[in-house]
Amino acid sequence: MIEIKEVKTKRQQKEFLEFPLKLYKGCPYYSPNLYMDEKKLFRSDYFYYKTCEAIYFNAYRDGKMVGRIGGILQKAANEKWNQKRVRFTRLDLIDDLEVCQALLFSVENWARNKGMDTVFGPMGFSDMEKEGLLVEGFEEPTTLSENYNYPYYKDLLEKCGYSKEATWIAHQARMNPEEDVEKVKRVVSMLLKKFDLKYVDIKNTNKLLKEYGQQFFDIVEESYSGLYQTVPFLKEQVEDMIKSFKLVLSYKYISMVVDKDNKVVAFAIMMPYIADILNKTGGKIRPWILPKLLKKIKHPDVYEFCLIGVRDNYRNSGIALAPVAVVYDMIIDNKIKFCETNLTLEDNLNIINLLSSRFVLRDHRLVQTFIKQL
Repeated sequence: MIEIKEVKTKRQQKEFLEFPLKLYKGCPYYSPNLYMDEKKLFRSDYFYYKTCEAIYFNAYRDGKMVGRIGGILQKAANEKWNQKRVRFTRLDLIDDLEVCQALLFSVENWARNKGMDTVFGPMGFSDMEKEGLLVEGFEEPTTLSENYNYPYYKDLLEKCGYSKEATWIAHQARMNPEEDVEKVKRVVSMLLKKFDLKYVDIKNTNKLLKEYGQQFFDIVEESYSGLYQTVPFLKEQVEDMIKSFKLVLSYKYISMVVDKDNKVVAFAIMMPYIADILNKTGGKIRPWILPKLLKKIKHPDVYEFCLIGVRDNYRNSGIALAPVAVVYDMIIDNKIKFCETNLTLEDNLNIINLLSSRFVLRDHRLVQTFIKQL
């Protein structure tokens, strides 16, 4: 018999946070969430709770924990998309249909009590969190921005009445050996002159993020607002993400173009791939891991495309090529093996076309959300 308990006590919270670390122990493809960020789920002042309600459940069999799940009522998203939905999140469980049914029923029942008519996921509080269920690419290492799950999850969800809704693709991007980098730079130089633009040259990460960090997210919100289940950024959310960036980013991995009024027009933010290091600590920043982490940040062998954006009024100008040209230099100077694009919605043709025109892409992970009408 499966026993479902709502997470309320400190012990239950710890069990909720650490269950996936035990479930995926020894799995080299798993990328844990940062433990210090996950602990915020149980703080009443967590900024997401300004526009959301959430509930969390643990599943037990004979006193042993066998699964977990969360439910999120994202009010801002429901208002924006004119929907009555609850998101299921942080679903982790053993390969057992009874466990899956019990966990999902708990969220579905909560959704009904809130007057909602649909449950879907996996989704976080916003599209800046991990989203989707891995359905292909189980033997490919995931990045810090992506969920990992075992192959049986999809089958269990479908047996519980859930069907596919949205699809993302993760690409591995390599430099095209036939790319004429100098020609690209000449084209960019002409575009910068034509539109009276320039690269930002600030060799201090804190100063760069302080001066332009908010503008990054303004562009992301402007560029991505029409994409699947996006929600407006909260002020505190942006501040939190900028703070997180300072831990893992260097000015060396940020390419940015501004206009004559110092307004950001286009940018690309690369991030060193560090998921393999954090996998060893369960997402916890341990003192013994810091030297390896700092070394990887300074001398990465793989990059992640963290964020990329262009203001709407420059969308068809070709200026998106400007930050890409700097990325070329980053790849060449640091002898980068390849880049991880992270997840791109299959219908986000602007990003897919930009990447496919400048890099050799290999599709190596497929992620989907699943939906059920109540």
